[in-house]
Amino acid sequence: MKYRNFGNTGLQISEIVFGAGAVGGAVFRGERHARLEAVRKALENGINWIDTAANYGDGQSEENLGWILRQLGAVPHISTKVSIGEAHLNDIPGEIERSMEASLRRLQRSSVDLIQLHTPVTSSRGQFRGSISLEDVLGPNGVLEGFERLRNRGLVRFFGFTGFGDTACLHQMIESGRLHSVQAYYNMLNPSAGRPVPSGFAAHDYENLIDLAAAKGVAVLNIRVLAAGAIVGQEPPGGGEGLSPGSGAVEDMARGARLRKALEELHIQGSTAQTAIRFGLMHPGVSGVLVGFAMPEHIDEAVAAVEMGPLPDPMSMALDDLYATDFGLSREPQEAGQ
Repeated sequence: MKYRNFGNTGLQISEIVFGAGAVGGAVFRGERHARLEAVRKALENGINWIDTAANYGDGQSEENLGWILRQLGAVPHISTKVSIGEAHLNDIPGEIERSMEASLRRLQRSSVDLIQLHTPVTSSRGQFRGSISLEDVLGPNGVLEGFERLRNRGLVRFFGFTGFGDTACLHQMIESGRLHSVQAYYNMLNPSAGRPVPSGFAAHDYENLIDLAAAKGVAVLNIRVLAAGAIVGQEPPGGGEGLSPGSGAVEDMARGARLRKALEELHIQGSTAQTAIRFGLMHPGVSGVLVGFAMPEHIDEAVAAVEMGPLPDPMSMALDDLYATDFGLSREPQEAGQ
């Protein structure tokens, strides 16, 4: 395993991060022993960061990680998340404290390394489905105030957010200097968080968010590197809705099919999943690629991808051609939040 700096935090994290959510679902599925062995295998391969959330399985991910890590006697870096809904807007800091206290009970820990906001952020509430405003994050009695309360109590070390919402707001959050990390949507189907895309590209444009984060010393966890499965031909969960506007299941499945055809023609070494991981790791601003594992062999596959190194130049040129035509798709761009 190789390791990278986690922004300006002083932490070094594995290039592969264990995603303990529903995508993959290794800590949810199978027998109790299989869940434990998946985490053991990841740790033995040098993976030192596990990412979870209070709403993954309605707390089941955190609860399972709690007993698994206690049984293994392991203390990896842990990140978890809090979601802010309409019912919490009158007391955002209080909800953050309540959520964290419950997460720590499930995780059987006294603290975690990173707490992340897991709610889209827009200039005003509700511009994206379920979004909160930038003022709700940075303003008085907002998310950052809640995070600071947690740090003052010794419950967390660092603050982050999942990078969905209005691009300008996401950039302002990075530029605020008050957040230490961002989970960036970045993959071969929508690379806009890490490079320019043509004006006709229908998927959401994150406008080089990763480069901005790197310039500000903000760590980047690369999420959805497989586009929730579309890159490898698996229908993304969620009934056709995408986490990122313009990246719904139907469109991403079509993009994924064209991508796999290009890979086949170029005879790229390794599996499609390994190619996707290598793509994420090619960006120097990425601290780690977050991967959800369904079975133990997927851990071996991801770890082996680290050793394969950057993609060859012909693959990069083929991707340029695909982006220039938005993978040959012909449709009107979606409105934000649809």
